[in-house]
Amino acid sequence: MPPEPRANPHLFGHAAAEAALAQATRAGRLAHAWLVTGPPGIGKATLCWRFARWLLAGLPPGEGLALDPAHPVFRRVAAASHPDALLLAPAEEPGKRRIIKVEEAREARRFLSLTAAEGGWRAVLVDHADTLATEGANAILKTLEEPPPRTVLLLATAAPGRLLPTIRSRCRRLDLAPLDNAAMRAALAALAPEADAAALLPLADGSPGRALALTEGEGVALAALAQATLDGLPRSGGKEAHALADRIAGRDAQAFAPFFAALERAAAAALRAAARGGPAPAWLAGRPLAAGAAALSEVRRLAEDAERLALDRRQAVLVALDRLRRG
Repeated sequence: MPPEPRANPHLFGHAAAEAALAQATRAGRLAHAWLVTGPPGIGKATLCWRFARWLLAGLPPGEGLALDPAHPVFRRVAAASHPDALLLAPAEEPGKRRIIKVEEAREARRFLSLTAAEGGWRAVLVDHADTLATEGANAILKTLEEPPPRTVLLLATAAPGRLLPTIRSRCRRLDLAPLDNAAMRAALAALAPEADAAALLPLADGSPGRALALTEGEGVALAALAQATLDGLPRSGGKEAHALADRIAGRDAQAFAPFFAALERAAAAALRAAARGGPAPAWLAGRPLAAGAAALSEVRRLAEDAERLALDRRQAVLVALDRLRRG
């Protein structure tokens, strides 16, 4: 697996985004807040930390935003010890919804109100910004309304529509696209040289993070199983569904989360293709796309609840398949 984004020296496929950030900064037109969007695992947080390190290092010359890993700023940011860099990210607490707590958002406001410890820029990264609690989002909004000088707020999210419209309107948006195959091969060669790129590329949807996750355990096999499960709907009956539930919910349920993630991705890809005029798969045929989207949303919520609340995973698989089958 690659290092954490704050310690990752690699970035693939986003040269245009790097150039936009560098050009805006050097021209004195750097927005005080940026909303960095794109699918999960494509490098949003990695780009944000890359930019933050470059700012904190005093805008060193050169192409792009890369900073040598031996640079003192790089090392201190990687160790979470730089006094002018702050990360807000959702807490991981068993049995609870992942959120960025209001106390953390208020700490960011206090942090940005202080003078930079090293006399330069200050940077705050809000990773998975869509998980901000309501009061936390309002605290961030106050900062956006009254931005201190020489500060930058970087909000990274795969779901910008979940943010308050008032937050979105006060940020400059930077959309990152999935990587093409050449960039994906370069990423895998650097991050997972032993991985089977030919097997991973069709499943990863241009996301290095997704590709790397698939290399763990039965990732590739479960992705293929999820696609086959969708392709078999609505023909597959109760016997097949129960056999699948036994497989996915068994073995300490280690296959549950990756299977559901792959099922959601495959269903979302089918919906997107149908919305663009492509052929609808059997499970979508003859029904409005809105019905398929509603079914997918319910399946996603079901998977989250099963993990968060320790519900019966076998039953969750059966309910999810039935929901997709009925649309």
